[in-house]
Amino acid sequence: MSCRVGLEIHQMLDTRAKLFCGCPTELRRDEPHFTFRRWLRLARSELGELDPAALFEYSKGRTFVYESYLDGSCLVEMDEEPPHPLNPEALEAALIVAMALNCRIVDEVHVMRKIVIDGSNTTGFQRTALIGFDGWVDVEGKRVPVSTVCLEEDAARKVGERGGEVLYRLDRLGVPLVEISTAPVLSSPEEAGLAALRIGQLLRMTGRVKRGLGTIRQDLNISVEGGARVEVKGVQELELIPKVVELEIQRQRGLLEIRDELRRRGVSPGALDQRPVDVTEVFKGTNSRVARRALEAGGVALAVKLPGFAGLLGREIQPGRRLGTEMADRARYWAEVGGIFHSDELPGYGIGGGEVEEVRRLLGCGPGDAFALVFGEPRKARAAVEAVLERAREALEGVPPETRAANPDGTTRFMRPMPGRARMYPETDIRPIPITGEMLARLAAKLPEPPEVKYERFTKVYGLHPDLARKVLRSYRLDLFERAVAEVGAPPTLVASTLEGTLVELRRDGVPVQNLTDEHLLDVFRLVARGGLVKEAVPAVLKYLAENPSSTAEGAVRALGLEPLSVEEARGVVREVLRGMEGVIRERGMAAFGPAMGAVMARLRGRLDGALISKLVREELERLLKGG
Repeated sequence: MSCRVGLEIHQMLDTRAKLFCGCPTELRRDEPHFTFRRWLRLARSELGELDPAALFEYSKGRTFVYESYLDGSCLVEMDEEPPHPLNPEALEAALIVAMALNCRIVDEVHVMRKIVIDGSNTTGFQRTALIGFDGWVDVEGKRVPVSTVCLEEDAARKVGERGGEVLYRLDRLGVPLVEISTAPVLSSPEEAGLAALRIGQLLRMTGRVKRGLGTIRQDLNISVEGGARVEVKGVQELELIPKVVELEIQRQRGLLEIRDELRRRGVSPGALDQRPVDVTEVFKGTNSRVARRALEAGGVALAVKLPGFAGLLGREIQPGRRLGTEMADRARYWAEVGGIFHSDELPGYGIGGGEVEEVRRLLGCGPGDAFALVFGEPRKARAAVEAVLERAREALEGVPPETRAANPDGTTRFMRPMPGRARMYPETDIRPIPITGEMLARLAAKLPEPPEVKYERFTKVYGLHPDLARKVLRSYRLDLFERAVAEVGAPPTLVASTLEGTLVELRRDGVPVQNLTDEHLLDVFRLVARGGLVKEAVPAVLKYLAENPSSTAEGAVRALGLEPLSVEEARGVVREVLRGMEGVIRERGMAAFGPAMGAVMARLRGRLDGALISKLVREELERLLKGG
């Protein structure tokens, strides 16, 4: 069964100001200065239609609270003032990205409004502009089409929820982003990962993007043969992309197998025109804490029959996730209940076999039927049952088109219905910007160096082994390698082997290398370049920094006692060690070099170059044997 994957990559640009005002683009950690509130109001389109995603959010009746800073946001972010002209620094960066992706560049940049309905923008829409289209990127010899490159403003940063309120912080709202969309031609999890790696690498090579966790986000459009397009949002770790794709393909194939089984059983949509049955009396003396808590709070127990679904609700479609899990996700989002119980997992959770049989009797369930059970406030319980029935109807079709969120383990969960198509409107407050030939000619000189030119430089100028040079060229940290060598002056082979070997080994050993920032790594290379750290100590210092990310490279060296020694200081340690081994040395002569070297390294490892230590041991061993 074939699959198709397309990427949407959102990368923050490293500009001094936001896209439509002069506010700074740094994310804040200090307490906000003030807050204000907004509410979502639903409106029909010109054709009288309601967007399903907008209806979904509106039904929650939430209040959006925005935290803001007097010195970090302005009336533009509050939607109390029209946007300022588009940031020329951001436009230049987006044009460079589009040109590097071999795109056709638009003649004029027109800013559009894209409706958003989750409260992440105070305006109710996101401003976006098409910059380039019909481009391509080379991924291991395969030309992957780049459909569009857009310049847009980032959303507000969600910081929490409390009751019916969602809290956003405005420091991120308006930060310039480039959005890169590929055609859905990627045909495997591995290919999707390589494509994201290549595009991310190219973005960093431009020198115009922010770095660090949260500055790049990948969305995936995934479909399998016979299914529907599913959008998976919010994959932040590049390494997670192949796993997300693999497990989403597994989920969709599992859903198609369930669809086929339901059809074999003769289940029709009409069979799911079921009404919930109040089974509260069954659970008056229940041992289930969940049920008791709900009923004592004035809630009810509602059950609904799912004809022909026996054994399918508990069928695993992703690790730890089942069709019943998907029904529970829908109930949580549409009805804001804690979840559901279903017959494939009962008896259990304090619900006894007698209670299960009584529910089955009241519903009229046969051997092939399943049921779902909800405890909660009456209105919410009814909404939860309807959400379960709707998801059951979708199971008859296979894979529902929807927007899902990526979980940390690579599985996915329901996020919201797929948005409607009519979401774009012209932005009337910003004039079109012409793109001239002179502008593009000037920017062409700022494009990243081609890979083949870099390879030549890496091998002939930097002296990298060809295999290591090819690894660096494929690395997401390619730009960091070049900065460490060109700006810091660190040894090229050490930098390359650290980025492409040491970090891999540390991750394999369970060290949280994801905590290491570019600045951590550059600080370590600076210390090596100026003689404040020996290369053998680099893994130990990186391990310390990964486990203590608030520390500095110099702080790690002090904490680990790895301050480099002078040659004479090291010679003194060598002599001290050899004096303690004099008997062995007199007996074995130069054959004692190995044990002596081991004893000295136990004292000096990480504080002096290993080759130099070997030289000192050999010199002092010969001197001792000559009676010196």
